[in-house]
Amino acid sequence: MSGNGKRALVVDDSLTIRIYHSSLLKNFGFSVDSAENGLEALEMAMKNKYDLILSDINMPVMDGYEFVKKLRKLDEYRNTPVVFITTLDSEEDKKRALLSGGTLYIVKPIDNEVLRKILESVTS
Repeated sequence: MSGNGKRALVVDDSLTIRIYHSSLLKNFGFSVDSAENGLEALEMAMKNKYDLILSDINMPVMDGYEFVKKLRKLDEYRNTPVVFITTLDSEEDKKRALLSGGTLYIVKPIDNEVLRKILESVTS
């Protein structure tokens, strides 16, 4: 998969997860920025245009639900794929994530090859 100059934003309060997901996306050809909470991510999204966003849900300052709700109010992000990658595994969490504007909901941990196929499907 080639990102063809595409940009991605990884949003997670865990530095380890940010590094891991950023590395995967770079291997897929994306240039990647990262943020440690939804507020920081929203500020970055208003300054840059991203083709894909991976976001955790449980984060300090602004959680993933609130981040995506606010992101979807920006015209340039109405249709941008937002993939929630989280440890939250309940149907209620999944429903809330999709209602907030998420494109996909994935429960951690996820296999690299599965993630690659998912990212291909939402970015092609």
